[in-house]
Amino acid sequence: MTILIIILIIVAILVIPNIKIVPQAKAYVVERVGSYLETWSNGLHIKLPFLDRIANQVSLKEIVKDFDPQPVITKDNVTMQIDTVVYFQITDPKLYTYGVENPINAIENLTATTLRNIIGELELDETLTSRDLINTKMRAILDEATDPWGIKVNRVEVKNILPPRDIQEAMEKQMRAERERRELILKAEGEKKSAILIAEGEKESSILRAEARKQAQIKEAEGEAEALLKIKQAEAEGIRLIKEVKPDEKIITMKSLEALENLANGQATKIIVPSDLQNIATLGTTIKEMIKDEK
Repeated sequence: MTILIIILIIVAILVIPNIKIVPQAKAYVVERVGSYLETWSNGLHIKLPFLDRIANQVSLKEIVKDFDPQPVITKDNVTMQIDTVVYFQITDPKLYTYGVENPINAIENLTATTLRNIIGELELDETLTSRDLINTKMRAILDEATDPWGIKVNRVEVKNILPPRDIQEAMEKQMRAERERRELILKAEGEKKSAILIAEGEKESSILRAEARKQAQIKEAEGEAEALLKIKQAEAEGIRLIKEVKPDEKIITMKSLEALENLANGQATKIIVPSDLQNIATLGTTIKEMIKDEK
């Protein structure tokens, strides 16, 4: 009985530590007698005691590495500090384990040298405005270079570009000057548009005033013409009525006297009166003859 218990204890000591559970998004690289045996994915696995060992535990998640700023020199000999962020993922645990010593350090050094090569082909202004180009080139180069290491580079981002202090001050002055220039241009354009609008308003106002004066003069002339026409129509109507009633000499004489009375009430300073009433009758006869002639 004692021997059985001892055997069970020995089996438990040998077997239990060699039962391994690989979690999700992990991979274990297993060696047997110093040589690569297999890669365990997630699940339950058992290794042989004393012969098998887990050489490396690899995470299959995407890894983000923010590398320190690197000094680089542009094509026009300006030294600046640039730091990058690399997003990569381990696709082959075996190659990652045996492909290169210290893969993270290898990626950092490869990123630094690639960045220097790319920036060395660009001038300062191109470097500051070509982040997308730099990111694309670096991702392509790093992805190709890390394939033998079982690494897939998904994305590379240039985080900060820090030119020298004197360059930054010159750029700030240039930006201020550019902003001031744009402000002056906008102000001048605004004043120009305002002057144009004022001139157009004055022009339209002058046209409207001239049109109003023209219409007033037309209306006034039309009114005078209509009044004159009314007067003439009234005179013609009066003459027609006189013709229709066929006045005798007494009526004509009376109307002549009324005309003289109206003349006396006018503004004339001199009035010529016939020496006798016979002349008035004669005048009335004359008017009567004139009426007959018109018939």
